Amino acid sequence: MADEKKLTGRDEDYSAWYNEVVLRGELADYSPVRGCMVIRPYGYRLWELMRDQLDRRFRETGHQNAYFPLFIPQSFLSREAEHVEGFAKEMAIVTHTRLKAGPDGGLVPDPESRLEEPLVVRPTSETIIYEMFAKWVQSYRDLPLLINQWANVVRWEMRTRLFLRTTEFLWQEGHTAHATHQEAEEESRRMLGVYREFMEEWMGMPVVTGRKSPSETFPGADHTYACEAMMQDNRALQAGTSHHLGQNFSRQFNLKFATESGAEEYAYNTSWGTSTRMVGGLVMTHSDDAGLVIPPRLAPIQVVIVPIARKDDEWQTVLEKALSVAAALPGVRTHVDDRRNLTPGAKFYEWEIRGVPFRIEVGPKDIEKQQLVLARRVVADGEARKEFLPEAEVLNSLPARLEDFQEWLLMRARERRESNSYRGVTSYDEFRQIIEGPGGFVYTGWCGGSSCEERVKEETRATIRVIPDEEFRSVETPKGCVVCGQPATAEVVWARSY
Repeated sequence: MADEKKLTGRDEDYSAWYNEVVLRGELADYSPVRGCMVIRPYGYRLWELMRDQLDRRFRETGHQNAYFPLFIPQSFLSREAEHVEGFAKEMAIVTHTRLKAGPDGGLVPDPESRLEEPLVVRPTSETIIYEMFAKWVQSYRDLPLLINQWANVVRWEMRTRLFLRTTEFLWQEGHTAHATHQEAEEESRRMLGVYREFMEEWMGMPVVTGRKSPSETFPGADHTYACEAMMQDNRALQAGTSHHLGQNFSRQFNLKFATESGAEEYAYNTSWGTSTRMVGGLVMTHSDDAGLVIPPRLAPIQVVIVPIARKDDEWQTVLEKALSVAAALPGVRTHVDDRRNLTPGAKFYEWEIRGVPFRIEVGPKDIEKQQLVLARRVVADGEARKEFLPEAEVLNSLPARLEDFQEWLLMRARERRESNSYRGVTSYDEFRQIIEGPGGFVYTGWCGGSSCEERVKEETRATIRVIPDEEFRSVETPKGCVVCGQPATAEVVWARSY
């Protein structure tokens, strides 16, 4: 049962608000292992619904699921210098295979069980997967090879936050091999589009897509594409990435194939991934000071039905009506809250903080009037949250109401993003005032120089989120770099991020 203490407000302390929403909405809890989290059943069901939709899209685009080991030989990572450098400070290492009793009665690693070669706990799987791809690919007929893996990974984070940044998290990582650079480029763009479609159509979370700057590119990749979403505190969240790896890993792992002409060529690879970080993104995109707000398509419970009876002899009647209403909504994820030890108010509070899109109330008078009370989790200003409607109207209209709510959440999030996006900024002083004040997405010109990028990062903690795709670019292309004033080589989106 949810704690009825009022949540910290978003404007009061956004970080505290986020943690309270996740904890009291029963999405996750802190683990005894520092930096890790326990995903509770409600949160895991939300993740399962996300996973199922993404998995369907992966299969529709020709990918197959596989599984690769959690442990990776250290030498594999050492073979790709840029890649290992990018993850070196985050790696967990296994050096022994067993423990023994120590002199003080505790347990210590048995020196005789020390491994000849340490094993790295999977931070990402490029190295071990391309080692296997090299065994499986002999000719152009074996390409493209399209594989996805659902797994957990470990990255030893110093500062953690539930869902957004934890030492261990759940994710998927796609890995592919192609005969040409163009095919790999098309794959990396295709999968970025799959992520965007899912995030907008199912999460109700609009994203800006584009290419990362060289300094923000995945270690070992030729270039990286990303989906960047704006949270309610105007910070950016990198919600998914797609990397064109070129032939970098193929050369290190001898992933060659015989071309149609009989020549030998290195394959071109891509990798792409998203994770349980999306749950945090969903929370920060839609939720409010009353708790979670979950888009209907991903809500573990889309409609909660609360029977209300003040007298004992009324309970069975209203409970039976509640159960019949649930049965009359096939295809809708419903839950009848039949707990008699809680007041209706306590139930309303609990399901509101857990973000259920709609609540149906049914009492003796409602049965007499052949009506139901329908409450939506959140509405536009000026609209009524609660309606008294004929039962038949509720049952017939509820699927459409769920879809309308879904679309409204996306529209609201998109409007919020655009109202906090700034274009045409040419003055560095103005740029800093925005970043250090209200925050948001700031579109400016950039000379392409790493020194300007680093200066902004040091002085404002903002980074280039993406070089935006054409549909997101300003109508008028910026002519000068906002930092140094030199001619701009690209328009970029700056923001502070998670």
